[in-house]
Amino acid sequence: MSTLLQAFLFIAASFGIGYCFLSLWSLIKFHSRIRQASGSNFIPPASILKPLCGLDPHGYESLRSHCIQDYPDYEIIFGVSAPDDPAVPAVERLIREFPTVSMRLVVCPNVFGMNFKVSNLLQMLPAARYPYLVINDSDICVPRNYLRQVIAPLKDPSVGIVTCLYRGVGGPGIGSRLESLAINADFIPGVLCARQLEKGIHFAMGSTMAFHRGVLGLVGGLQSIADYLADDYELGRRVSSAGLRVELADCIVEHYLPQNSWSEFFQHQLRWARTLRSCRPEGYAGLIFTFPLPWSVLALAAAPSMTLGWIFVVVSLVLRSMVMFASGFCVLRDRQVFRNLWLLPIRDFVALLIWVLSYAGTRIVWRGNKFELANGKLRPA
Repeated sequence: MSTLLQAFLFIAASFGIGYCFLSLWSLIKFHSRIRQASGSNFIPPASILKPLCGLDPHGYESLRSHCIQDYPDYEIIFGVSAPDDPAVPAVERLIREFPTVSMRLVVCPNVFGMNFKVSNLLQMLPAARYPYLVINDSDICVPRNYLRQVIAPLKDPSVGIVTCLYRGVGGPGIGSRLESLAINADFIPGVLCARQLEKGIHFAMGSTMAFHRGVLGLVGGLQSIADYLADDYELGRRVSSAGLRVELADCIVEHYLPQNSWSEFFQHQLRWARTLRSCRPEGYAGLIFTFPLPWSVLALAAAPSMTLGWIFVVVSLVLRSMVMFASGFCVLRDRQVFRNLWLLPIRDFVALLIWVLSYAGTRIVWRGNKFELANGKLRPA
């Protein structure tokens, strides 16, 4: 039994090391594409839809970044569930500050499903004047060329939806910094690995969903995803299933993270893990072999006298650091990557624990509400 356990641990660590090499290759290929990217003269009028629920960290600055776009003709539609939402004063301030930018605030009192963000979008959509739509989460801050970058790929009629990578910007707290590592050193390399292995990506991310309004008719409209927690993933999956491509834009946006406590960080990671497991059960199960450092340390503990165990630990630590650097610094241009390096082993062990616990239930907490997840859909708990 001891021999079988040692064999399993070394095999798992070996797969994890192989995954690190795949991640590095995927990150290098995407980085090379960004460096070779050129501009586009495809700049049709576009509508940005921003569903809001409260004001996120750096919320005003994030919303303001959408008002200073280097783009000739666009509008911004903000949506809130109630007129006393804390985000309303920030929106009103922006309307006063940028009188030349077409902006409207839509109050969305109706509920069409368990995903309240999609309910808001359904009520905001009629207010959008233009056929090209851009939806992103409320906590996303964008560069000045953002609209040009995410609209440009839609010139190709084979592209159904455009999404983009995002950089997690954490605060000084440990929970926030670990959350940033989860995005920059784990999630983003995973997205780019999926892009290589699956010959493209077949899902979208909440950081950006840009598409022509006509695409909604091909996938059943927003109403059809009103009960899904990962509405971004589901919309991208349906677009891909309809025979259109999901394209990654060349720009990187910022996702500002709240100052979570350790408990809040853990609960958010568990919610995220259960969401991924519900969306991609087969792929999520395979993540068991993407934790080289924890498996290597456990293999060493099971056979402490083995020189091979120490070699695995050192190789795993070096490769994980390289993946973190390639993703965080080279692709995402995260200036805090070196400051968070010492947290990487902690993050990796926590990630393995969360993977295990994600199979212990289907209950999640989202914006203070308790739900059960079933095949990606939300049900009241």
